[in-house]
Amino acid sequence: MTLPNDAVWFVTGASTGFGRIFVDQALALGHRVVATARNPAQLRDLWTGHGDRVLSLPLDVTDGAAITRAVQEAESRFGRIDILVNNAGYGYFGAIEEGIDADIRAVFDTNVFGLAAVTRAVLPGFRRRGFGRIVNLSSIAGLSANPGAGYYAATKHAVEALSEALAQEGAAFGIRVLIVEPGPYRTDFAGRSIQVAPPVDAYVGGPSGRNIRAIRASNGVQDGDPEKAVRLVLEALAADAPPLRLVLGPVAIDRARAKLAGVLADIDAYEERSRRTTLDAAPARLGVAS
Repeated sequence: MTLPNDAVWFVTGASTGFGRIFVDQALALGHRVVATARNPAQLRDLWTGHGDRVLSLPLDVTDGAAITRAVQEAESRFGRIDILVNNAGYGYFGAIEEGIDADIRAVFDTNVFGLAAVTRAVLPGFRRRGFGRIVNLSSIAGLSANPGAGYYAATKHAVEALSEALAQEGAAFGIRVLIVEPGPYRTDFAGRSIQVAPPVDAYVGGPSGRNIRAIRASNGVQDGDPEKAVRLVLEALAADAPPLRLVLGPVAIDRARAKLAGVLADIDAYEERSRRTTLDAAPARLGVAS
């Protein structure tokens, strides 16, 4: 199904990275866009050249009242929202032992609870109109967690589960969900969008420490082209039979296949014994006619 020619997008975390590219490509298609960011001053350049097709709004996705205001203002301005892109989020890295409780809760507040709150805010309008598209920016970490990325991966695992359930709940209302699982792309994610827990010496030279250093070193030199990635997302959104998941890039594809192969191997190794863990048939009671 093609997207409406005058589709209205609502994009969170629109100031940089994938979020900004979604905004730019949607506007290039002639669509209308509500671009949101914690600091809307970073969106000022959108006001030039796009007339009344763009609305930039301040939005912290951890602020429920701000979410309500932003959705109401978007619907007041454009009459509806057709496509929600849940892009706001950041990375929190460290070995599990290194995690700081307040920081762990904060990354869940943004990556999971904020995403869920924005989604809940747009769903009533989607249901009433019988149409809605939701793009949830996950990560290949949402399928396959690496050492040093356990807490970040846990937030993306949660996004995957929410998305799977929502896709089934929303289908009857014309609502479709697309989970986007990028590998490394040349955005600012590995730079300004990550937070690293205070290191514990025992882990610095181990798998978690090495992986965190590799993530930091990749900033600005990743092979993935985010412009091409977003174009593929738009293509998948407009497909007659869109996928539930879109794994982006060769690194992500290889990791996904390795993870799924490992899961199947574990199932196969214990399948016969696992199937025998059901209750035995109840024995017939002596002296009682059947």
